[in-house]
Amino acid sequence: MNATPAKNVDAAAIVGHFIDGQDVADDNRPLPVTNPATGQVTRHVAMAARTTVEDAIAAAEAAFPAWRNTPPVKRAKVMFRFKQLLEEHADEIVEAITREHGKVFDDAMGEFGRGVEVVDYACGIPELLKGEHARNVGPGIDSWSEFQPLGVVAGITPFNFPAMVPMWMFPMAIACGNTFVLKPSEKDPSAPLLIAKLFKEAGLPDGVYNVVNGDKEAVDTLLHDPRVQAVSFVGSTPIAEYIYSEGTKHGKRVQALGGAKNHAVIMPDADLDNAVSALMGAAYGSCGERCMAISVAVCVGDETADTVVDKLRTELSDLKVGDGMDTSNHMGPLVTREHHAKVRGYVDLGIEEGADLVVDGRDLVVDGREEGFFLGGCLFDRVTPDMRIYNEEIFGPVLCVVRAESQEHAMQLINDHEYGNGTCIFTRDGEAARYFTDNIQVGMVGVNVPLPVPVAIHSFGGWKRSLFGDLFAYGPDSIRFYTRRKTITQRWPKGGVREKAQFSFPSSS
Repeated sequence: MNATPAKNVDAAAIVGHFIDGQDVADDNRPLPVTNPATGQVTRHVAMAARTTVEDAIAAAEAAFPAWRNTPPVKRAKVMFRFKQLLEEHADEIVEAITREHGKVFDDAMGEFGRGVEVVDYACGIPELLKGEHARNVGPGIDSWSEFQPLGVVAGITPFNFPAMVPMWMFPMAIACGNTFVLKPSEKDPSAPLLIAKLFKEAGLPDGVYNVVNGDKEAVDTLLHDPRVQAVSFVGSTPIAEYIYSEGTKHGKRVQALGGAKNHAVIMPDADLDNAVSALMGAAYGSCGERCMAISVAVCVGDETADTVVDKLRTELSDLKVGDGMDTSNHMGPLVTREHHAKVRGYVDLGIEEGADLVVDGRDLVVDGREEGFFLGGCLFDRVTPDMRIYNEEIFGPVLCVVRAESQEHAMQLINDHEYGNGTCIFTRDGEAARYFTDNIQVGMVGVNVPLPVPVAIHSFGGWKRSLFGDLFAYGPDSIRFYTRRKTITQRWPKGGVREKAQFSFPSSS
């Protein structure tokens, strides 16, 4: 590395990379990592140069032949040890998430647990990779299919789930026999590096899993390098579209999960007290920085809307906001000062657009944490589909209430929206719920479940501009994404018997 550290930055305090089983020090273009609860810079993280990313790809390429030929049962044993180490070090990893992302400790523990569930699923890889066999598909001919790894694959992950989203990707990719390069978010880099070292401790061979911190230069290197066979991404829709376009242009298999504007439909017959409790957690949990957060509540009928808004106003008055290390708090800060300004700007915009700001959290100050990036819960009523606060992903603690005339009207709003990540309906009517789940144009649907995030044995993904590519994340789709199907047809002619050439197309008749 020829780059020099930024002024007043101690090179020893710069977070580097994990390549070929080793910590790689780096002082290239260090960026600050901030504790969002205090506003204080706690360390710096290096932005990998192209050559550093290429070193990680080379390490993964070198490790691939041996790992590819490691029996799935032995890969599973490494996964079992890895899962045990993750559980033993859970508090350490979760604390790193809270201090760098800002989410409340219990919320971070929930994120971490859902990631470990995917590792648990990967432990079953010997069963998941079993192919299909057919005997005597023709005279003396057997045929079978098997699933072979791709080679070097990469993941590019967002700041809002620094442990869970990487674990959506690399455990399944590696269990399938691939080697992996992760480019996590530069905003909260500690958890991914801690996890990588635990994987090595579990017995994973050097080079199979590598972590490089970086920005667009690192991303473009992964997208352009011909040694990288596939790329998984989670983030905003504009970047997802870029990743998909650029990656496929360079011959890669790509799954790129983008943004969301998730609607919850509240029917007049719903249990409104429980619906409001669910909305509070789904809209304001993790400060709204979730791709599955409910950011629009579509109330069917004015009476329903009036009741829901009144109950939400009351609940928001009791919302506890503060440092995420205090588990009595419900919500922590936003991740950066810049993101805080962006979300606050959307609240200003909503007022300009004519929405009714029922609860204003813009002036919240947390005692003892005055420099933190805190924003109180905000609630808009009478939001309309022509407003930007309705159409654009805010990614903050802002809930918009839209009033609909009927269930059909509510569903039309959702189906007309460019995003189709998650949605839910609150109702006691089974017919209404079934009609909703059958006809809504969204990838993940809940009935009285506000955050319908699939468990590890299913797959996660949206529709429309919330997903670019054909396959969802983790679950059964991950086997399809991280492997190639190979079909083999075999026949052993009888010895000493010469057969005539056949010029007609082969058939089983």
